[in-house]
Amino acid sequence: MSKPNKKKFEVMETESIGDCLDRMKQEGYTPVRRMEEPIFKEENGVPVPVGRKIVFEGKTT
Repeated sequence: MSKPNKKKFEVMETESIGDCLDRMKQEGYTPVRRMEEPIFKEENGVPVPVGRKIVFEGKTT
């Protein structure tokens, strides 16, 4: 069975961006797009940014 042409890789809390890129390479993918989403937490009814989620989209090499 062949692997999909595109796959998304999320940078986990315990790894660096470099670790995520290494994981992509080991699975046979090359990064083609980087997406960042802010993570908010509500305090007193007001959304406050507390972090960000980084996701790479990879294509097969």
